[in-house]
Amino acid sequence: MDDPTTSEAGALAELSLQELGTAVDGIHTIQRAISERVFRLVGLGVGPAAKPVKVVYDAITDGVYSAIGHTFTTAAPVAGKAFDGPTAGTLSDQTGGARVLAALQGLIGDKLHEQGSALATTMSVRVDGRAVSLDPASVRAAYPTATGDVVVFLHGLMETEAFWALGNRPTYSQRLGSDIDITGVEIRYNTGLHISDNGVLLSELLDQLVAGWPVPVRTISLVGHSMGGLVIRSACAVADRSWVDRVRTVVTLGTPHTGAPLEKVVHFGSAALSALPETRPLGNLLRRRSTGIRDLRFGSLDERDWRDRDADALRAEAQTDVPLLDGVSYYCVSATLARTPANPIGWVLGDGLVQVRSAQGRSKKRDMGFQRDNRLHLPEANHFTLLNDERIYDRLRIWLS
Repeated sequence: MDDPTTSEAGALAELSLQELGTAVDGIHTIQRAISERVFRLVGLGVGPAAKPVKVVYDAITDGVYSAIGHTFTTAAPVAGKAFDGPTAGTLSDQTGGARVLAALQGLIGDKLHEQGSALATTMSVRVDGRAVSLDPASVRAAYPTATGDVVVFLHGLMETEAFWALGNRPTYSQRLGSDIDITGVEIRYNTGLHISDNGVLLSELLDQLVAGWPVPVRTISLVGHSMGGLVIRSACAVADRSWVDRVRTVVTLGTPHTGAPLEKVVHFGSAALSALPETRPLGNLLRRRSTGIRDLRFGSLDERDWRDRDADALRAEAQTDVPLLDGVSYYCVSATLARTPANPIGWVLGDGLVQVRSAQGRSKKRDMGFQRDNRLHLPEANHFTLLNDERIYDRLRIWLS
């Protein structure tokens, strides 16, 4: 995967076999830890007679697991080259392939980026699934009816811009363009990177977009689903960016402003699993999750929240406060699986991934400052309902008009 010429299909095949080899090693570690405990107990009963059996048993199992793991790791680069060809490397331009890559990037996108893998998505503007170059000629061709009012859409963790078309319905971006004459721009990015890193990348991209836009940009509105809302807030905090002066409205949909409970559970669960030899490989597997996922623990927007800190430390550190922009209207949307947030299911699970208080920027210790009148709550809805819902669209028309 270190070869920059490797196609996406080749890189995916190589990575799959490498991961299978790693999984075999993990299973072997679990099996060895269990057998050590079993033979220790047997030894208490039969004494030294158990030792020869253990030696033979370990030799056989070690040989088998080693052979299987070696087969996978040896075959990985061969498979990668086998998938390369003149038609390879277009997975990211296809809806199904892009979704597979998006899930993979959400899990280990930071590692793929460090390796220079073809599977690591570069943040880009997308039209019909394809990346748009930000030179003026390309932008003009992609947006022939561009207006001076732009609304930028940013998807969430393990998603692509295609997720806005949930249920094969017209997207918010498409409908706003025809209803209130505002031009929608959809962006795809690697959700496995730190939120603060994606914030910098988004800020740089918007600078280029404004420079290459066919007409002078009067206003910019930003709409983010889940993690996308955090990336937007991080980008707005990047210093010395001219595009920020044009921001008029920010809308977050199911964004874990004060943290996501599932990531908190995984954080402590990985530590617990790492405590025992039998479950340590499972703990190590959970600890491989991307830095983007880890940032969701408290909704971290600033690099000071993670730089020079132990990512696996159980003790929580103070989060860097990133205030809302002055003169910008902020709106947030939350949802609950239950009919009301007061319902125990709704209070604990929220929309299934994000709790209501977090989506509204509130916790026991923090308050982002979203005004009560600028909140919309959807009952009996889940996290992904927010991607395409008539109630949200009706409110977006009002907020962005």
